Order: sequence, then structure tokens, then C-alpha cells
Amino acid sequence: MATDLSTVLGIIGNVISILVFASPIKTFIGIVKKKSTENYKAIPYVTTLLSTSLWTFYGALKGADGLLVTTVNAAGVAFQLSYVTLFIIFAPKRNKVTTMKLVGMFNVVFYGSVIGATLLAMHGSLRLTFVGILCVALTIAMYASPLAAMRNVIKTKSVEYMPFLLSFFLFLNAGVWSAYAILVKDIYILVPNGIGFALGTVQLILYGMYKDKSKSTKSTEMMEEEGSAHLVEMGMNGDDDHPKNKGIIKGLSLPKPSLDRQYSVQNILRSLSYGPYDFYPPGALDEVDEVENGKI
Repeated sequence: MATDLSTVLGIIGNVISILVFASPIKTFIGIVKKKSTENYKAIPYVTTLLSTSLWTFYGALKGADGLLVTTVNAAGVAFQLSYVTLFIIFAPKRNKVTTMKLVGMFNVVFYGSVIGATLLAMHGSLRLTFVGILCVALTIAMYASPLAAMRNVIKTKSVEYMPFLLSFFLFLNAGVWSAYAILVKDIYILVPNGIGFALGTVQLILYGMYKDKSKSTKSTEMMEEEGSAHLVEMGMNGDDDHPKNKGIIKGLSLPKPSLDRQYSVQNILRSLSYGPYDFYPPGALDEVDEVENGKI
């Protein structure tokens, strides 16, 4: 019974993860059409490629018991390799070289060294322990993104940089894989996904706490934009010379919003790339850092 349930959970986890791996396809269709990577960065795709490669190797070491882990992460490798290849093709020359260096360093030298050391210098359960610890360490390191997002939500009292669907999928997918790990008694799958499930839970709680405040802030800013636009329109029509309108204009002279939030959200959504162990979109936190540093 436990085996049947673990298989069902593993299949559900595979489906969710593959759908999530496919999420950047729209982004890369745009890149191909424009023949430019614009402001996207390669590092999230390169690190996710390394992560899925390590988990694929881990699943392969487990044999038949790791089949579901192997299949989903092998699919992840295929997706991420496609994204990285397209990035290299359409990136500016400087970024092209940097990306190839990153791929060579992480996905060729480091990954190749892990495989070589595991197969040649280790035997038995030590192989699983070594690769499992590496997988856990890399996955936990990737959780720096959702942690930074949570900090920003608390600091700004706005959920703008933590979209609901991202938090929900972190919660859902990590929960499914955590349950799977408990049933198959795999501590290396349980630890990172247990942490991911906890982070997803906290993110959903934060979303519930601050979503109304975000709407209130957005409404205020829309009123400011409308006031500024009306002021410009009155100025163009020459109505500002009328005595009665001077008082009105003074009241409508509201400060211009410093951040185009719709543009920011679009940047976040269009730079989605997150796998079964890394659910915050690369590029989203670039804007968070810019806001905190006063750049925008």
C-alpha cells in the first residue's frame, strides 16, 4: 500500500515538476523572435541545469528505487540544456563567453568531477551519501531566492515581488515530494523539500497577511497617476490660467510614482524558471535589489 501511494505521489510530482520546467518556454520564444536575450541572466538556468543533473545522477545510483527521481530530473536537464543553448546562441558576445565559462565550470568540470570521484573512488552506500549531500546542499542554497523575497515582503508590506502562484507551487510541489520521501524513507529528498514546504507555507501566510495592503497601495498609486495625467491634460488645454482651476491644479499636483509596478511584475513573470527544487523565478530579485538600493 505504501509502495503504491509513493508511486502515485511520485507521478504527481513528476507531472507538476515537468509543467514547471516548461514555464520559461514563452520567455525563450520571445528571445528567439527578438534574437536577443535582453536583460535576462544565464546563471539561474546554468545552476538549475547542474541541480537537475546531480539529482538525475543520484536517482540513477538508486537504480529502480530512484526511477521517478531520475525521470523528472532527466526531463529537467533536457529543458534547462535547451534554455542554456538558446541563451548562448542569442546572447551578446560578452554574455555568450561568460555563459559558456559558467557551463564549463559547473556542468562540465564540477559535474564531471563528481561523477568521476563517485564511480572511481567510492563504493556502496558511500556513493549515495556523497551525491545526496551535494544535492541537498545545492538545493538549500537555491532557497536564498524565496528567503530574500519573504524578507522584502515583510520590509515593504507588499506581495508584489512574491506572486501567489510561485508560492503555491513551492508549497504544493515540495509537499508532494516531501510525502514521497517519507514513504520511500529517503532523507536526501526529504530535507530540501521539507524546507521548501515550510518556506512555501510561510510565503502563503505572508501573502494572506499583506495582499490587501498591496491592493491598497496600488489603488493609491493609480489615483496619483490619474491626478498627474489630469494635471498634464489641463496644462495642454491651457486651463491652468483660469483662477478657479489653480486651486484644483494645486490639489492634483501629486508626486509621480517612482516605480512602474506593472512593468516590474511583467519582468518577474516573464523570467520564470524554476524546477522541482528551485521555485523562485530568476531575475525577479534583481528588481528587488534595485528597489532596496534606491536604483528604481
